[in-house]
Amino acid sequence: MKVLSGGKINPMIGAAGVSAVPMAARVVQRISQKEDPGNFLLMHAMGPNVAGVIGTAVAAGVMLTLLS
Repeated sequence: MKVLSGGKINPMIGAAGVSAVPMAARVVQRISQKEDPGNFLLMHAMGPNVAGVIGTAVAAGVMLTLLS
């Protein structure tokens, strides 16, 4: 992503990719606003957060299908 975006990506977004929905995104938002009060990353942080949950659900469905 860094190469495709020209190096303009906030590394805090990657921290939101864990499955603690929506807690990880909220933590990223709070930490980023401590550094710069103008940061609004909540919606950007929810993207990888929800994608991780959807990916986990798809992987679980595939595993259940193959193991049944």
